[in-house]
Amino acid sequence: MKILSTEIYRYTIPMVPFTIATGTMKYAQNLLIRVHTDDGLTGVGECSAFPMIAGETQSTCFELAKDFAALWKNKSSAEIDNRLDELDAMISRNFTAKSAFDMALYDLAAKRTGQPLYQYLGGTNKTLESDLTIGIGTPEEMAATATKFAADGVRMIKVKLGKKPNEDVQRIRSIRQAIGDAIILRIDANQGWSFEEAVEALTNLAPFGIEFCEQPMRSWNDELLPELCRISPIPLMADESVFTHHDAERIIRNKACAYINIKLAKSGGIREALRIHEVAAKNGTPCMMGGMLESRLALTAKVHLAIASNNIRFYDLDTCLLGHLTDPVLGGVRFNGMQVSVGEEPGIGADVDAAFLAGLEKVVI
Repeated sequence: MKILSTEIYRYTIPMVPFTIATGTMKYAQNLLIRVHTDDGLTGVGECSAFPMIAGETQSTCFELAKDFAALWKNKSSAEIDNRLDELDAMISRNFTAKSAFDMALYDLAAKRTGQPLYQYLGGTNKTLESDLTIGIGTPEEMAATATKFAADGVRMIKVKLGKKPNEDVQRIRSIRQAIGDAIILRIDANQGWSFEEAVEALTNLAPFGIEFCEQPMRSWNDELLPELCRISPIPLMADESVFTHHDAERIIRNKACAYINIKLAKSGGIREALRIHEVAAKNGTPCMMGGMLESRLALTAKVHLAIASNNIRFYDLDTCLLGHLTDPVLGGVRFNGMQVSVGEEPGIGADVDAAFLAGLEKVVI
């Protein structure tokens, strides 16, 4: 159980540029760790830095990982709360970097019991269905992508918006005209609108049958969310406004959302994600399992968590499908169209090909 060493990798994954309201990502800024213990087990963890949302980069995560690994060396990996509390005491926030270490501890804990992670978390295996996301482009480009998705059997499409309201309405109009009314549409403004723009956009988008809108405004406008929820004909989902369960309690108490998007890179990992889920469940607020640009390794951990969490009702599990140009993951989550499932291997049940890792920058602590 004692942690002997930790391998830390700059886990860079090339990808097709992906654009949201706050910027464009040209590669996945990920970090991979492999934690080795004296009982012969190895726990894996991955985080995906998205600086425009969480304020962390691959470089900040890489440097912090060295300090985290040194702090944990020769300590018990089984004392999950103690180890994670140490990281919180060492540095505030930096939830993305922390999430990789959290994941590795849960992988080790489940492996130690011989259970797949979903079972260790109290769940029963099931298949989930994810949406598939369209990044921001011209209305014509986005409609063409939606048409291809529909032809491939995708039944739920998430559309990135957050630009000028009239342009965003045209984007959705073009998509609906291209694919018809049968496919579920969700939208995500990624904090791109002001309050006035959000009112305009949401009002004019309502006729197109939108299931919900994620994070219409900057989180510093959270005090305006209750009024926007009252006005909006489309239910609102809090994303960047909820990093921790304290945020969830505040947002729900203020009647500032209909739903909450849980992401490991925001929460700091599985432990805090479960706390958010508990707060939301107690208050009758359904959640979505979302993510940044994780590979199938972290995605697999998220699927295990979603399987075990009954109040997670929506699934945005397409991170590795958003333009990743390579898939170095061995094992892990399986896709059948947009149906996602995991196997019965102990722990997360995934690792990264050693040949791919050989080409990455690495340190061992």
